[in-house]
Amino acid sequence: MEHNVLGSELVPCSYDPLTGYFRDGCCTTDETDSGSHVICTKVTAEFLAFSLARGNDLTTPRPQWRFAGLKPGDRWCLCANRWKEAHEAGVAPPVVLESTHIRALEFVLLEDLEKHAVPRRNEAY
Repeated sequence: MEHNVLGSELVPCSYDPLTGYFRDGCCTTDETDSGSHVICTKVTAEFLAFSLARGNDLTTPRPQWRFAGLKPGDRWCLCANRWKEAHEAGVAPPVVLESTHIRALEFVLLEDLEKHAVPRRNEAY
């Protein structure tokens, strides 16, 4: 069983769009995930523009990677260091703590994640 940053069972981040390093809807990880795609976020237009300026276009569809492209409001498992970089630049997207893998704490502080936490409502993943 995988755990989230709150110490409980990791819950899915998003099935639409299908997210996760393994494209299983969860921010699970293993040693092959060099980017540590462990922080479940609700992306914003500001963050997507920031990511594009850093050379990571998250809006263009890439079917070969089962990636439909993101739009503001989509949930997505971000690389921990990209979220940290965005946080330091003041453009970190909101975080779904229940869906953020505990490994995120190797890169960022729980208190920083909590400052950007969104409540988990009964939304579809």
